[in-house]
Amino acid sequence: MDFIDTHQHLIYRREIGYGWTDTTPELATGDFTLSDYRALSAGRGIGGTVFMETGVDDADYQKEARFVGGLVGQEGLLGQIASCRPEQDAGFDAWLEEGADLHVKGYRRILHVMPDALSQTEAFRQNLRKIGAKGVAFDMCFLARQLDIAEQLARACDDQVLVLDHCGVPDIAGGEFEPWAKSITRLSALAHVRVKLSGISAYCAPGAATCENLRPWVDHIIHTFGPSRVVWGSDWPVVNLGVGLPDWVDMTRRLIAGLTEAEQQQIASGTAKATYRLS
Repeated sequence: MDFIDTHQHLIYRREIGYGWTDTTPELATGDFTLSDYRALSAGRGIGGTVFMETGVDDADYQKEARFVGGLVGQEGLLGQIASCRPEQDAGFDAWLEEGADLHVKGYRRILHVMPDALSQTEAFRQNLRKIGAKGVAFDMCFLARQLDIAEQLARACDDQVLVLDHCGVPDIAGGEFEPWAKSITRLSALAHVRVKLSGISAYCAPGAATCENLRPWVDHIIHTFGPSRVVWGSDWPVVNLGVGLPDWVDMTRRLIAGLTEAEQQQIASGTAKATYRLS
């Protein structure tokens, strides 16, 4: 069973600015490159990757996509999910047009660090619908407390594929299962929404990211969305705040081992191929 990693970040400090990493010791120094990823994941059964925009300094988000566009085809890189600014009309259409030349398979605007109202304007939603009109997915990044906002956005943009990143960022360390689970159940009722199994080892208390502790959360997203609407991602190198890439791959295999072979393959790569139109 080979995985397609739909959430591979990269850090090339000589090319791009990553100010947000300054306060994260695990990521504050050094590069995290395609070659680093390939060496770390060797023998783990990852057949290809999709780059996920890395939350770079605002002035550099287009520069990042252009740089990564030149890396596609190397080291198993199949395409990228680029950053965009749906709240800004100026240049938005031109950015979507350029994306076709940059191997863009999806777009994302990180929303959990922005004001809640940002995605609730009609201007934002109209631009988001332009992404959907191109048949391209949009990744939604919200905190668990914001999942009602994610649902509102999804209902307003119901004719396009939306992917909820990191299982909706549950507070696993705090044990806040029930409110998160109810929100996930409501989102799963929207057929155009997918969920990404990624990032969650970092939401556990230090040293508590075990299969036993993660299983209720993982089982809930699989039960509600079904394997055909679950995609997998590593969140590397942010996964270093949790268990790290090799262990996350191994843990995922154990967490989905009770499914049929076809269901496991759907989560590992099948849903990714359909969601991001990967060949």
